[in-house]
Amino acid sequence: MFDKQRTNRVRWACRRGMLELDVLLLPFYEEVFHDLSDADKLTFERLLTCDDPDLFAWVMGHKACEDRDLAAMVDTIVKRVKA
Repeated sequence: MFDKQRTNRVRWACRRGMLELDVLLLPFYEEVFHDLSDADKLTFERLLTCDDPDLFAWVMGHKACEDRDLAAMVDTIVKRVKA
């Protein structure tokens, strides 16, 4: 499902317009993405289509993500950073 080309696109999408998101998303991709289930990879890929202000608000806890799957992925990313 995630061939090399698609995986490279996901990696590229981790590069954001906000440095704060770059330091969260790129290390998560490098260290965790390849071990995720296909369903979680799809969720992460979908998360990367969201706008930077929304992503930032979600990871900082300023706003709750209404999409349950995306909220769970955000929680996974935040927990990884805190570990």
